[in-house]
Amino acid sequence: MADNRTTSSSASTTRSGPGMGGRRGGRGGRMIISKPKDFKGTFKKLMAFMRPHWGGIALLILLASATTMASSVSPKIMGSATNEIVRGATAALNGQGGIDFGVLGRILALLMGVYLLTSLLRYAQNFLMAGISQRTMFDMREAVDQKLARLPLQYYDTHAYGDILSRVTNDVDTVSDSLQSSIISAFRAVLSVVITLVMMVTISPALTLVGLVTVPLTLYFSITVVRRTQKFFKGQQAAMGRLSGYIEEMYTAHSVIKAYSGEENANAQFREINEELRTYGQKAQFISGVISPIVGFIGNVGYVLVTVVGAWFILDGTLLIGDLQAFIRYLRQLSDPINETAGIMNVLQSTVAAAERIFEVLDAEEEVPEKSPALLPEQNTGLVELNHVQFGYEPETKVIQDLDIRVKAGEQVALVGETGAGKTTIVNLIMRFYDVTQGAICIDGVDIRDMPRAALREKFGMVLQDTWLFKGSIMENIRYGRLDATDEEVIQAAQQAYAHGFITQLPGGYEFLLSEDALNISQGQRQLITIARAIISDPEILILDEATSSVDTRTEVLIQKAMKNLMQGRTVFVIAHRLSTIRDSDIILLLENGHIAEQGRHAELLERGGAYARLYNSQFEFENRAV
Repeated sequence: MADNRTTSSSASTTRSGPGMGGRRGGRGGRMIISKPKDFKGTFKKLMAFMRPHWGGIALLILLASATTMASSVSPKIMGSATNEIVRGATAALNGQGGIDFGVLGRILALLMGVYLLTSLLRYAQNFLMAGISQRTMFDMREAVDQKLARLPLQYYDTHAYGDILSRVTNDVDTVSDSLQSSIISAFRAVLSVVITLVMMVTISPALTLVGLVTVPLTLYFSITVVRRTQKFFKGQQAAMGRLSGYIEEMYTAHSVIKAYSGEENANAQFREINEELRTYGQKAQFISGVISPIVGFIGNVGYVLVTVVGAWFILDGTLLIGDLQAFIRYLRQLSDPINETAGIMNVLQSTVAAAERIFEVLDAEEEVPEKSPALLPEQNTGLVELNHVQFGYEPETKVIQDLDIRVKAGEQVALVGETGAGKTTIVNLIMRFYDVTQGAICIDGVDIRDMPRAALREKFGMVLQDTWLFKGSIMENIRYGRLDATDEEVIQAAQQAYAHGFITQLPGGYEFLLSEDALNISQGQRQLITIARAIISDPEILILDEATSSVDTRTEVLIQKAMKNLMQGRTVFVIAHRLSTIRDSDIILLLENGHIAEQGRHAELLERGGAYARLYNSQFEFENRAV
C-alpha cells in the first residue's frame, strides 16, 4: 500500500515539471488514425486472456456444434413432412389412399422436439458464454489495474488522464460486449456453413452448384467492406478516448472556466472533438451498413436461380417439392451465416481497435525491475546523499547537473529557486519516481536503486500544496497513512495535527464523509488532515511543499504548529516558495538550471549578498508593499 499511496500523492509534485505539457499534449491537435497495426497479433493476445477458461470454451464449442447440427436438421424434417403431404394428396387423387397422418404426426413431433432442443442448447451456450466473457474481462481489468501500478510516473506525465480512463472503461466494455456476442457467433456461423453445404449436397449436387454461384460475390463485398472500415473503427475508439479526457478535464476545472468566461471556447473544443467522433462513427457504421443490402440483393438473385432450376428438376422428376423447400431453407441458412460473419467481422474491427488500445497500456514499458536480491539499510536514520547526480527527462536535455548533497539525519533542507529550476525533479528522483541518468542517490548508505520501491517509499511522508483526499470518511483518509492504525492512533495523530477540534464539530465527527476532492471542507482543514495522515505514517523523511500558501492567517498558524510536530526528529525536504518560511532550515539550496548556485543557512546567504539575498529582499519588499 505504501507504494500506491506515495505514487498517488506524487501526482501533485509534478505540476511544474514536464508532465502538464504531456497531459495537455495528449488532448492537443487532431489525432491521425490508421487501421490496427497488428490485427492478428492483437487478436492472439485477446485469445490468450481466454486461455484459463479453455474448459468452458470446449464445452461451449460442443454446445454450439450441437445447436448448429440440430438447427440444420430441421429443414430436412420439414421437407419430409411436405413430401408426405404431397405423396398422400397425389395418392388420394389417384384413388390409392391418402395422407398417413400417423407418419405426418411423428414427423411434426420430431420437428417440434428439434426446435425445443435447439432453444435449450442456445440458452445453455449463451449462459456459458456470458460467464466466460465476463470472467475474461475481469481478468483483463485486473491486469490493466496491476499494470498501471507498475508504470513509471513518466507514463502518466505523457498521457492524458481521460485517455487512460477511456482505455480502462470504454475500451474494456467494448471488448466485453463483442466477446459475448461475436466469438461464439463466428464459430457457429462457420460450422453452420459447413453443415449446410453437406445437407445441400445430399439433396442435389447440381442445385448446390447453382446456389453457390452468388457466394463469391457475397464474400468479395464483405471482405472489401471489412477492410475499409478498419481505420474508421480505430478512429472511433481513439476519438472516444479524447472526448472522455476532455470532458474529465473540463468538468474538473469548471469553476475556472466560468471564472474566465471560457464557456464558449470550451464548447467549441468539445464540438470539434465530438464532430471528429461523429465523423468516424458515421463512416464506420455507414460503410459497414452497406453490406447488408448488397448481400441481400445478391442472395435474392441466388434464390431466383435456385427456384427456377429447382422447378425444372421437379418437372423432370429428379427432385421432390419438399426437397426444394428444404434446399431453399438451407440456402437461406447458408446466406445468413455469411451475412452474420460479415457483421461479426465489422464488430471484430471495433473489438480489435479497442483491444489494441488496451494492449498498448499492457505492453507499455514498466519501471526498471527491482534488484534481486534487494538491499535494505542496516539503520533507518534518514541520511540522504546525492552523489554527482545528473538527470534529464529527455536524453539531450539535462535538468539536474552534477548535484552533490549530503543531508544528515534530522536536518531540514530547503529547495528554493525559480520555476523550472529543478526543485520538484529532485524530490521525484529521491523517491525514485524517475531514475538518475548518472550518479547515485543513497539513503542510509544504500543506493535507492538497490532497495525495493515499496520499502523506499515507506520511508517518506508527503504534505503537498495540492492536498489529495479521497471520497470516504475522515477516519479512513487519515488511516490511509498506515492501514493497520487503530482508531485511537488516528485520533492521536489528528490531535498532533491540530485537526481534532474541527473534526469533532463536523456531523459524525471522524465518520464525516468527504465528498469527491473533499470539497465539503475548507482548504485549511484538508491540509490539516493530510498532515495527520503523514504523522500516523511515522516516516523517516518528509517532503513538504509550502502547505500554507492558500489558507487564512489563523489556519496558517495551526498548520505551522502541526508541521513542527510532524518535523521533529525527521529529515525534511522543503520545496520553498516563500523564503520567509525557511529561515530556520539547516541547509538552503538555491537552484538555478539544475545545479546549486548557492547553499548555506539563511543568515549566511544574506551576508553574501548574492542571488539568494536578492531573491529574499525582493520577496520581502513585495510583502511589505502588499501589507
